[in-house]
Amino acid sequence: MSTVGTLRAKLRRRTAASRPGAAMTFTDHLRELRRRSVRAVVAMALGTAVAWLLFEPIFTWLVAPYAEVKPVLAERGIDTTLVFTGIGGAFQFQLKVSIVAGFVLSSPWWIWQVWAYVVPALHHGEKRAALTLSAVCTPLFLAGAWFGYLILPRAIEFLVGFVPQNAESLLTGADYLDFSLRIMLVFAVAAQLPVVIVMLHRLGMINGPQLVHARPWIITGIFAFAGIATPTVDPVTMALLATPMVVLYGVAEVIVRVRERRGAVTPVAAP
Repeated sequence: MSTVGTLRAKLRRRTAASRPGAAMTFTDHLRELRRRSVRAVVAMALGTAVAWLLFEPIFTWLVAPYAEVKPVLAERGIDTTLVFTGIGGAFQFQLKVSIVAGFVLSSPWWIWQVWAYVVPALHHGEKRAALTLSAVCTPLFLAGAWFGYLILPRAIEFLVGFVPQNAESLLTGADYLDFSLRIMLVFAVAAQLPVVIVMLHRLGMINGPQLVHARPWIITGIFAFAGIATPTVDPVTMALLATPMVVLYGVAEVIVRVRERRGAVTPVAAP
C-alpha cells in the first residue's frame, strides 16, 4: 500500500507541474526545492573534483596577473613574493581554488536549477522562461568574471605600488585568492543587472517610463556601488566597473521598451 501511495503522490506532483497555473502544496514546494538543491550540489561537487585534478593549469591561470605585474613592480624597486604560510596553507589554498572553480564550472547547471525552481512559481510553469534566463545569466556571469580577471593586473599594481622602494612585499596565497575572487565576483554579479531589470518588468513591477525617469538616480547608484565594491580606490578601476553596468542598464531599458511595444507586459500577480 505504501508503494501505491508513493506512486500516486508522484503522479499528482507530475500532473500539477504539467498544468500551467496548477497549485502546489507547501510540501510539494519543499520536495522540489530539495530536488533542485541536490542536483546543484552534486554538480558543484563534480566540478570541484574536476578542478582538483586540473589544479596546476588553474593555478597558473589564476596567478598570471600577479606574474605579469611582478616585473613592473621590480623596476620600481618593489620586490613582491607570493608565499604560503603554515603547514596546511598550500592544501587550504588548493581546496578553496578547487571549490570556487567547481562552482564556476557547474554554473550553467546550478543557474538552470535556480531559475527552474523560481520561474514556474512566478509565471505559472513557464519552463521556457527558466531556460531563457539560464541561457542569458550564465554567459553574463562568466563574462563579468572574465572582465574582472582582466582588471586584476591594474588592481594589483595599484595597491602593491604603495610599498616603499627597496622594501619587500609578502603576499600570502589566501590573501591573493580572496582579493582575486572579490574582484571577479563583483564584476560577475554586476553583469546580472539587465537580467534583474527584465525580470522585474516581466513581473509587472516596473515599466519603461519608470526606467527612463529613474535613469539619473540609477546611474548615480551604479557609480556609488562601483566605488564601494571595488577593493581599490582609484577612479579608473571604479569607472571600469561602472561603465559596463551603465551600458547594460541601457540595454535592459531597450529590451523593456521592445517588450512593451510588443505588448509583452506581465501584470503583477494577485496575492
